[in-house]
Amino acid sequence: MFDYLIVGAGLAGCTLAERLASQRGARVLLVEKRSHIAGNAYDGYDDSGVLVHRYGAHLFHTNDREVFQYLSWFTDWHHYLHRVLTWVDGQLLPLPINLDTLNQLYGLSLTAETMEAFLASRREPREARNSEDVIVSQLGRELFEKFFDRYTRKQWGMAASELEPEVCARVPIRFNRDGRYFADTYQGMPKQGFTRMVERMIDHPGIKLMLNTDFAEIKEVIPYRRLIFTGPIDEYFRYALGRLPYRSLRFEFERIQREQFQPACVVNYPNEFDFTRIIEIKHATGQQCPVTTIVREYPMAHGEPYYPVPARKNRELYEKYAEEAAKLSDVFFVGRLGQYRYLNMDQVVREALNLFERL
Repeated sequence: MFDYLIVGAGLAGCTLAERLASQRGARVLLVEKRSHIAGNAYDGYDDSGVLVHRYGAHLFHTNDREVFQYLSWFTDWHHYLHRVLTWVDGQLLPLPINLDTLNQLYGLSLTAETMEAFLASRREPREARNSEDVIVSQLGRELFEKFFDRYTRKQWGMAASELEPEVCARVPIRFNRDGRYFADTYQGMPKQGFTRMVERMIDHPGIKLMLNTDFAEIKEVIPYRRLIFTGPIDEYFRYALGRLPYRSLRFEFERIQREQFQPACVVNYPNEFDFTRIIEIKHATGQQCPVTTIVREYPMAHGEPYYPVPARKNRELYEKYAEEAAKLSDVFFVGRLGQYRYLNMDQVVREALNLFERL
């Protein structure tokens, strides 16, 4: 008899497994349908010896000191400040949009004060009911179309006007030359990778791990007292109320026979290319080697679920599932898929720590 059966060996499931085993002495069975741990943060060395992220770039950043300290028990950190460039009008420009972005794009010499006046002349004041409203009311129509419109359509399979305001509101506007993508207090990469960090988290005699295991196939044969589910909440209920939509990704890896391919870890392509961005993760990991590996990301409507689609109708359907979940006394849902929320890694760990305190 296990005290807890945890479905999913990503950050949410492994955080809870570690806390329950180490702090409560619980016997935990951790099951994962994939052949590896660490969920979408899974990383490993390719045939060229380059440490790559198998499911797209994962960059750790947080203002949550407790989360940072917790993860620091299992890893040392490589200091890294993430920078993103975007390919617009034949130029590589900083994102988030800042003074350098506009000066380079338009050949201007704006200051913080004149940048405000420049944008004020282009804005279309409107209530922020959706993501298009957020950007057009801050930057105007032209900059929305250059930087956000096509990228959003590719990433989400719908227009920004159909998405909740917080999608595009995640990207700030800076009235200075700060080129960092994130402004969080704690930023960095696990020195030996996310997979090694997660391995250390679940290295405990009270935790049993089963890979290549489908929860549906073992739930009736393995005895347990309480269930923590980190997979899609609609899947747990066998889609009884309808399917929640998710966006997936296809990754195209390419080995490059030179030390560096592009000047930043991530370059966005908000234009006619089918892919949304090219990632060269060596910029983030700090790895030194004579070759590099890049990966192009192609969003898809079907496949492994990566992103809950943040539209109002989807949130309303999730709330119906959440009502059903609340009726279950010994089943708990957590994580990006379990809570149908676009959570960053630190937020996933925070939600897991919060659930641990409630259990």
